[in-house]
Amino acid sequence: MLDRTFIRENLDRVRKALTDRGSDFDLDKFLRLEELARNLRKEVEEHRAARNRLNERIAQLAKQGVDISSERAQMKERGDLLTQKELELKQWENELEELLKIIPNIPHPSVPVGKDETANQLIRKVGEPRHFDFAPKDHVEIGTALGILDLERAAKITGARFAHYWGLGARLERALINFMLDVHTREHGYREVLPPFIVNDQTLFGTGQLPKFEADLFKLQEFRAEVSATGQTPSGARKYYLIPTAEVPVTNLFRDEVVENEKLPLKLAAYTPCFRSEAGSYGKDVRGLIRQHQFNKVELVCFSLPEQSYDELEKLTGAAETILKKLGLPYQVVALSTGDLGFAAAKTYDLEVWLPSQQRYREISSCSNFEDFQARRANIRYRSDAKSKPRLLHTLNGSGLAVGRTWLAILENYQQADGSVKIPDALVSYMAGETEIR
Repeated sequence: MLDRTFIRENLDRVRKALTDRGSDFDLDKFLRLEELARNLRKEVEEHRAARNRLNERIAQLAKQGVDISSERAQMKERGDLLTQKELELKQWENELEELLKIIPNIPHPSVPVGKDETANQLIRKVGEPRHFDFAPKDHVEIGTALGILDLERAAKITGARFAHYWGLGARLERALINFMLDVHTREHGYREVLPPFIVNDQTLFGTGQLPKFEADLFKLQEFRAEVSATGQTPSGARKYYLIPTAEVPVTNLFRDEVVENEKLPLKLAAYTPCFRSEAGSYGKDVRGLIRQHQFNKVELVCFSLPEQSYDELEKLTGAAETILKKLGLPYQVVALSTGDLGFAAAKTYDLEVWLPSQQRYREISSCSNFEDFQARRANIRYRSDAKSKPRLLHTLNGSGLAVGRTWLAILENYQQADGSVKIPDALVSYMAGETEIR
């Protein structure tokens, strides 16, 4: 969330940022409301001061034994007017607050300007796509033929865009999770955490999913612990959701807290399943594991000093890249353009892995710096020393990696002419010594 004072004092920058993003946010409406609220706040303060002066006069007259009935009538009239103005101010403040919740973050100056993904900037390519001497199959064909991927039974027990794994397919998924966590904790200094997979609405507001993107979430219709004897959810009860990513619970671990300065940068790694409704994605990537309602992911989250956050973004991106390098998967890094940038992000790098069946690179990780956008929403601060005032820190996160997409990338890049799949060397010890799936 942006600061109101910042918006008012940097109008040209904010207006350009919204234009570059292709945002439909009505900045002029916000400015009108903000001016109205400021004027009304001034009125309230003037009425309050006048009431206080009248109250002092009444007290003085009462001591003198003077009739104060006229002043009491004035006091009631003044009090009624003040109450009315305070209610009006609260109404406008609430409307302003709702607008602030849906204004996107300001892109960093280094972000390429463009209306969509076609303006994304290639940063680097790592590894060469493998040349096959046979026609490569996609991961659905490979996994189904090997008996390790079963989309039909998943659809039967749940529905479309869910997956079931058998045998070495399930082991490969588990191996990837353990491998990723080990690399990030042992080599990159991340601390492993295991958060809840269900969160409340305040938590989703903190990282920016609510209120703007509720349609993308799986909301729990009933939480039995909060249902009354009549079967009705009590007024004011919390709303609960399945997490769309570990970013949500892990970032909010420090909501409404002041993190000790010496702990920064604080780096956390978490495995969780992720649940997404994929609203608006009808007809996109309907085949296979690319776009699922439920998938596993290892997430990296970093809390940083503001002056160090862009160095930390490079390090976090590098940590995610390490997984692809160790697995021998060709990939590229792109900087997202203003039009492709996520709502809360100030800058994002996407890692895209090569898929032989599609003859193209596909996203497998997004690594973002949110600056103080999430920290302001979640009230996460740090104090540089014992005497200083708490300041908002910067938050960052990235997939390290999306496990299902890594799983399918291995099947496609390591497939053999006889239909078998070679296990990358880095995973053999996690696969109980298995070197291939056939």
